[in-house]
Amino acid sequence: MKLSEIIDLKTYPIDQPQSSQYKEIVSSIKGGLDEDGCAVLSSFLSDSGLDALVSEADARKSKAYYAESKLCNIYLAEGNPNKADDHPQNIFMERSNGFITADLLDEGTYAHTLYYWRPLRDFLAACLGKKKLHIYADPVSNMIINLCKPQQTFNWHFDTNEFTITFLLKGADSGGHFEYVPGLRNRDDECFDEVKKVLNGDRSRVKRLDLREGDLQFFLGRYSLHQVTNNTGSSDRLLLIQSFTEMPGVVGNPSRVKDLYGKTTTAHKEKVNDRSRGDQLLD
Repeated sequence: MKLSEIIDLKTYPIDQPQSSQYKEIVSSIKGGLDEDGCAVLSSFLSDSGLDALVSEADARKSKAYYAESKLCNIYLAEGNPNKADDHPQNIFMERSNGFITADLLDEGTYAHTLYYWRPLRDFLAACLGKKKLHIYADPVSNMIINLCKPQQTFNWHFDTNEFTITFLLKGADSGGHFEYVPGLRNRDDECFDEVKKVLNGDRSRVKRLDLREGDLQFFLGRYSLHQVTNNTGSSDRLLLIQSFTEMPGVVGNPSRVKDLYGKTTTAHKEKVNDRSRGDQLLD
């Protein structure tokens, strides 16, 4: 199958940046992101493309990594002994999902080919209002599959990157909902009080997204708290996640990468004291 057959290019001609249809799609996505930090293109993947990506994921599920610790805070980091027990850094929740890491989706897979396809990256940059996007330099987590088996969940958290691109490959029969609180923090303020409200059960700002298999989602996850609720069905939930950066050479925090994905590389050791972030927010 050709790369161009993975995406429904008739509906979403992302390889034709001068077309009016392309420009309309970009405008629509920008509007959604401006409104609440989230936007979706329904059935972005073709039926055959979706089947191929699901098959690749299914073949690698047995190699998914599950962290030993089942509890973590929203920063996916250690607590802060200098803060009160009810401070957001010290509130721990269950996280039981697993990850199929980027090194398992090597060159030759459809997932890898899609991630590195330049027309897709240019399209994503246009939608995000960025001059250029770089491949996330983290060799473990730049392109991963979030695996939530029945009775598994991914707790409230913020992302390391400003934005994340996801494709729902397989939804749960029930549960497994994506929920988020748009703009809960900003690049200059952690907004701990507002974060604490959500962690204490305030759902007044919580939104639930009805994602469908084959959908492409744009999400500003660095500033919007989000979670995947408990998978109460009988089937696995599979989400392909692609990460890009505005600056080249960005890798994940070594301790966070080790905890989430079970491994680090020399790239992480070389960048241990180099955040390469555009802010000073907690990871």
